[in-house]
Amino acid sequence: MPQRTPWMVLSDEVQDAVERHRRPVVALESTIIAHGLPRPRNLRVAEELEGIVRAVGAVPATIAVLDGRAHIGLDKAQLERIAAGEGIRKLGHRDLAPAAAVGASGATTVSGTAFLAARAGVRVFATGGLGGVHREWTTTQDESADLRLLARTRVTVVCAGVKSILDVPATLQRLETLGVGVLGYGTDHFPGFYIRDSGEPVDWTVHAPEDVAVAMHAQDALGGPESALIVANPVPEAEQLNPDLHDRVLAEALTACSREGVTGQAVTPFLLDHLVRHTEGASLEANLAAVRGNVALAARIATAWSA
Repeated sequence: MPQRTPWMVLSDEVQDAVERHRRPVVALESTIIAHGLPRPRNLRVAEELEGIVRAVGAVPATIAVLDGRAHIGLDKAQLERIAAGEGIRKLGHRDLAPAAAVGASGATTVSGTAFLAARAGVRVFATGGLGGVHREWTTTQDESADLRLLARTRVTVVCAGVKSILDVPATLQRLETLGVGVLGYGTDHFPGFYIRDSGEPVDWTVHAPEDVAVAMHAQDALGGPESALIVANPVPEAEQLNPDLHDRVLAEALTACSREGVTGQAVTPFLLDHLVRHTEGASLEANLAAVRGNVALAARIATAWSA
């Protein structure tokens, strides 16, 4: 059930769906709107993703923080405000309390969105890709906050794996260590976000939204740690980034990163920008194709779960 605070506001539609009519709801992150896409395309994509959820018969709950209050479900004006980007910070779950204290506004990342969705009683969350363990972890100790948050948050996350700029095998090992379940949706290999196959296997494969709903029910029935369930959904084959182009450009990006001495938090935006520029935008289109597919699947899972 939702955990209410004066700081968290559910839209009327989301509150009605969660508390009264038990309609399916899908949480959507807002970082892709504020920080992941150029304007004005970002607003069109935000509206498109909400439309995909509605087309399946579910309720979209785009999540963001406005003036220090977490909003679960945004109206048109609020979506436009997030898309405008002025004064909109990027908020992980650790940033939510400080944002409340100073009345800040921000777009929520995977960890921030999952945290707020769970507390609002929204079980299913769609995103593009998870954060994970970064390359050269033994030197940098750089690991996304997403992983530990998901280890203690009961939410089902539909994603296209993790971005290939990360250390995929180490990320999967970390998820195993943290006790976070991973299901391959229609695949026995973990997706590489831009490409369908990262080369790493998954232990469990499901083929229907109802299979995921049964696994979610079993999580609750069995008890145990309140961990997440990851549904790894590959980008459609026709819309993935050409694997040969992906491998070549990624290798070039990693070399350029090392040569130019890029370190710390600057690494990820550097690599992603390199991929977009040197694939002539194809990596961005694969990114969007993955997000669309994840949102559609999440809506179907939410529908099966609510039934």
